[in-house]
Amino acid sequence: MNCKSQKAPGRAALLIVSILFASSNFVLAQTSRWTEEKAKTWYSQQPWLVGSNYIPTDAINQLEMWQASTFNPGQIDKELGWAEDMGMNTMRVFLHDLLWQENPAGFKERVDKFLEIYSRHHIKPLLVLFDSCWDPNPKLGMQHPPEDSAQQERLKAYVVGVVGAFANDSRVLGWDLWNEPSNTNEGSYHKQELKNKPQIVEEMLPKVFSWAREARPSQPLTSGVWDIDFMKGTSPTKTQQIQLDNSDVITFHNYGWPESFEKEVIFLQKFNRPIFCTEYMARGAGSTFDTVLPVAKKYKVGAINWGFVAGKTQTYYPWDSWRHPYIVDEPAVWFHEVLHPDGKPYREAEVKLIHDLSGRGKAVDSAAQ
Repeated sequence: MNCKSQKAPGRAALLIVSILFASSNFVLAQTSRWTEEKAKTWYSQQPWLVGSNYIPTDAINQLEMWQASTFNPGQIDKELGWAEDMGMNTMRVFLHDLLWQENPAGFKERVDKFLEIYSRHHIKPLLVLFDSCWDPNPKLGMQHPPEDSAQQERLKAYVVGVVGAFANDSRVLGWDLWNEPSNTNEGSYHKQELKNKPQIVEEMLPKVFSWAREARPSQPLTSGVWDIDFMKGTSPTKTQQIQLDNSDVITFHNYGWPESFEKEVIFLQKFNRPIFCTEYMARGAGSTFDTVLPVAKKYKVGAINWGFVAGKTQTYYPWDSWRHPYIVDEPAVWFHEVLHPDGKPYREAEVKLIHDLSGRGKAVDSAAQ
């Protein structure tokens, strides 16, 4: 998740501070990482993957998207219809452990309803379990974040429970276990918090992969590298190496110019696994549909841009809006997002490009119907 791109605060994240007190013991995975051949066979059976990171326009974060009182199937259905019309076939969607803690059965029912809507629109989501990027102190209602030694078991129950519930569900594309685990997100923490966050992540990330594999999912597991210094040819960091060593398919984030995107793709090809980009497209930073999407199609690299419909998350504002709020209702150049709240494209040429390159969907003018 792009930590700098939200104007309105509130998108919740994994409460990683609770892990400070967690035990170091864990159960070894009961299944192993996919072989290169299995990963390639799986990828050969997929269409060229193209879509967006998705949250409905009426939700400010994944808690508001998924909680029973604010879950809005009608809104999701309408917006996914627009995605289907323009040719998208996947979406990346964030979940949250507090939703599982509050009511596992109810949460599973809402995820199932969500997958039913997605299936109706021929779109398979990549589901994200944890996030190192946003609010370090998530809450449901008036709840205070827990900070006791039992948290590791709670988090494990969430991973095994959610993955296990949908482990053989063909409506699910895959599992993105941890978004940007090495992201320090320093602007959101008090100075005394998480001084050793990298060490905590290095300890926890292999366990999260292990927990997910205990559920024996039929879908691939991944965690996307987002800050790898492929330009200088330096070795990956310890966290990056854990991601690359444990992912069944390789995913990455790149908000740079198309030359940077292509060089990263070429670098990642040496790992001999399917590759797709789970975050790109920041118009003000040089990453656009017009320049990046054709490169992705050339290498058959899946492409999931940040943001779909402009809404409460306000990620159409630039990254610096986090510290320097914009007083205009809408920036002259949208940073992220594809559609206005009524379904009208921000740029019709972008929607046409997605439609043309994907080879599916309807005409551009149908997107706003």
